[in-house]
Amino acid sequence: ADQSSGHCSTLTPFSLRMEASCLELALEGERLCKAGDFKEGTAFFEAAVQVGTEDLKTLSAIYSQLGNAYFYLKEYGKALEFHKHDLNLARNIGDRIGEGKASSNLGNTLKVLGQFDEAIVCCQRHLDISQEQGDKVGEARALYNIGNVFHAKGKKQLWGCTQDPGDLPPDVRDTLQRATTFYEMNLCLVKELGDRVAQGRAYGNLGNTHYLLGNFVKAITFHHQRLAIAKEFGDKAAERRAYSNLGNAFIFLSQFNTATEYYRKTLHLSKELRDKVMEAQACYSLGNTYTLLQQYDMAIDYYLKHLYIAQELTDRVGEGRACWSLGNGYVSLGNLKQALYYARMHLEISKEIGDRNGELTARMNVQQLRTSLGVSEEDLSPSSSEFEMQGARPKSTMKNSTDSVELWKYSSDKVIHESKMLVLCRTTPISLSLTNSVTKLSCEPPDEDCFIELLSKFQSSRMDDQRCQLEEPQSNGEAGANAASLNNAKDAALTTSPQTEELFDLIESSQGRRLDDQRVNVGNLPGLRITQNNLGHLVGEGDRQEPGDDFFNMLVKCQSSRIDDQRCTPPEPGPHAPTVPDEDFFSLIQRVQAKRMDEQRVQLPSDDQPRTKKTKRKLCVQKVVTC
Repeated sequence: ADQSSGHCSTLTPFSLRMEASCLELALEGERLCKAGDFKEGTAFFEAAVQVGTEDLKTLSAIYSQLGNAYFYLKEYGKALEFHKHDLNLARNIGDRIGEGKASSNLGNTLKVLGQFDEAIVCCQRHLDISQEQGDKVGEARALYNIGNVFHAKGKKQLWGCTQDPGDLPPDVRDTLQRATTFYEMNLCLVKELGDRVAQGRAYGNLGNTHYLLGNFVKAITFHHQRLAIAKEFGDKAAERRAYSNLGNAFIFLSQFNTATEYYRKTLHLSKELRDKVMEAQACYSLGNTYTLLQQYDMAIDYYLKHLYIAQELTDRVGEGRACWSLGNGYVSLGNLKQALYYARMHLEISKEIGDRNGELTARMNVQQLRTSLGVSEEDLSPSSSEFEMQGARPKSTMKNSTDSVELWKYSSDKVIHESKMLVLCRTTPISLSLTNSVTKLSCEPPDEDCFIELLSKFQSSRMDDQRCQLEEPQSNGEAGANAASLNNAKDAALTTSPQTEELFDLIESSQGRRLDDQRVNVGNLPGLRITQNNLGHLVGEGDRQEPGDDFFNMLVKCQSSRIDDQRCTPPEPGPHAPTVPDEDFFSLIQRVQAKRMDEQRVQLPSDDQPRTKKTKRKLCVQKVVTC
């Protein structure tokens, strides 16, 4: 192994699979995963499973780490598979702590897959076992994980929600409040344990949940506490997140100047951490905040910086959104020529990714600006170098989408209605994708039939083992004679042999040894070498925990219609703009600031209506909203 280069140059799981032991391969996989090379680490773990081991504890650890490695690689179907193996093995060897940890890992994976009810069952199992064993650390982690599942579920329920912050549907409010309850229980316990790092995580998540609930003052209090702990440990990434969250909360309190201070600190730390994505997000947030302050020159400056980074990172969605914002900003300053330039860029980007809503909005904006300027399409060149001096880098094929809303002539009610519809349209393809996937792969029979079919599938490989094969005849003629002879012999044996009962006793005795093995569900565990030593341990420990207890009954009920769905990775989301902050943030701002729309919207001057300085100053943009 080439230690100096940080990776293995000659040692591969395939060349050493037959030479190295299972433990050696697993240790190398663990080393690689700790170094951040999860892809190579999983290869070694998989090789360790292929070599196999009779050590049950070692195999359980391999399953656990392999599941975690696949989780970090975002191969959630594989992660789910190995965490299930770990849970099954831990139960059969009577490892209660191991069972709790496996349940926790399984719950986290199910949470990412959006299967929240099943995830809660698993996390609750971890909590029950930790409390039973007096494991305070495990109990704290379980409380945090349960809160995290409810938090994720509440955020998903908020997709497409049109209520103002704090004015949430009862089911969403209940879900988020349950999340805060478990986070508070976690915080109380980690304070008792003196775990400051865990306290920081709890404060941050409490701030986030109260933010979603519309409790912005509480959110700010928790984020300040999160910020203090991040500074205490020199955690720059956590500090940056706290600044960004504080800026978001102050926006909803209409304290825009304070918000800009926190966004500037976010931008500074993003540059220090060399995180271009977060740097772009900070610029975009500053652009929107200065728009709310009606300081359009500053807003345009930050939008241009965002556009530059989006182009650098080839984030076409982010480029389009920046172009839309820049067009609005130049309209607000009365510079319609530059506004037209960016509106055309927005149109081309919308065409490229097939964003119908963005394309229609851009066409309307382009048409109105052309009419106001008195120019035709033929008078416009494909590109113009005069705007490159502004800091952006125009491309000849600018074609990505931004989420946008109608801008100038429409009434406030129509704009609000269309904005909400666009917010819904962003989530509809994802929702349909998930629904179609579950519908296609779900089981038609009742729960009991589904479970029996699954057991039958797992047990089918044992059937040949319990049958003997007759010798193949030499010819077709001999086959018929031998078959007839055999049938006659069997009939005679059954009716005339005095040893019939002894024969059945012998068969029963020989098959009896197989019964215990079939009662322990370990036959489908990859890498398990069953020996006399561990088989006795498996049977002895497994008899104490039948698979029909409450935990597995609940899982079977939840999973009965999702078996095939769990064998595939989760569906990919729709177009995503990594350089733009979370969608829900700006959609919420849009609803909070909806009252400002009328005063921010004016008629564009026509050719026979001269544009005065006062008219130019009244031209301003509506706030950015995502769909």
